Amino acid sequence: MSVDIDLEADDRTARLVGDDPIRFVRGTVGIAAFLALWWLAARATTPSYLLPGPVASASAFVDLFVRRVSVDLPVAGTAAVPVGLYKLGQSLFHYVPGLVVGNAAGIAVGVAMGWSTRVDDYLRPVVRLLRPIPPLAWVVFAVLWFGIHHTGAAFIVFVGAFWITLYGAYSGVEGVSRGYIEVASGLGVESDWQMIRLVVLPAAAPSVLTAVRTSIGRCWMIVVGAELFGAPGVGYEIINASNNLALDTSIAYMFLISVVYVGMDVAFRAVERRVLAWQ
Repeated sequence: MSVDIDLEADDRTARLVGDDPIRFVRGTVGIAAFLALWWLAARATTPSYLLPGPVASASAFVDLFVRRVSVDLPVAGTAAVPVGLYKLGQSLFHYVPGLVVGNAAGIAVGVAMGWSTRVDDYLRPVVRLLRPIPPLAWVVFAVLWFGIHHTGAAFIVFVGAFWITLYGAYSGVEGVSRGYIEVASGLGVESDWQMIRLVVLPAAAPSVLTAVRTSIGRCWMIVVGAELFGAPGVGYEIINASNNLALDTSIAYMFLISVVYVGMDVAFRAVERRVLAWQ
């Protein structure tokens, strides 16, 4: 048995020492090739402002954190904030509430439909009718109902998150083994709420968390589209800069979106590993 443990340890060490540097080099080569192709395409594009090169775009990205705007903060009063962080904060102001409420509602409805045949019978036709409608198709109603502001954009994000997590929770609950439920019943778990809380949700957690992770990325893309109708944030700045032919600034905001998403995804993966550590 100690031999097996030593072999497993050696295998893990070999992967860490041998494979990771190789994969890192491959990724570096891929990024370098992408930047080279981008630079060549920018050089061949006329007029040049139609496709800014990597250097001009990187300079515009740095400028997002050099230029500052005065902001009235609730506690600190008026403060000079980098314009990139300010616009990012505006996007997060409607992204986070829409994502949180949409995920909570989607999980609740998905679990109810997956657990109760009666609820499923009532809601499945409505779900099938509304699910194919893209979240951005609700932009017109968001403007009419909530106006061109954070609430309208948050509603669009809510719609996107709701459907993703609903189906994730629904499939997760449906996939719970009947054996788990029978064993729990034999151990004295009787009420539906106890069964859902103690058995169904832990068993369905991988599917639910995968859906939440998917919604984090999908809704971050949706929030950009939701801002195209005028809600303040990074998406609006992309359109505003392109209308002024400042495409290097548009690309800089696109980079900002990408960097923030990578950070959110890495953070959620860490949370997911901790939540599912029992498996």
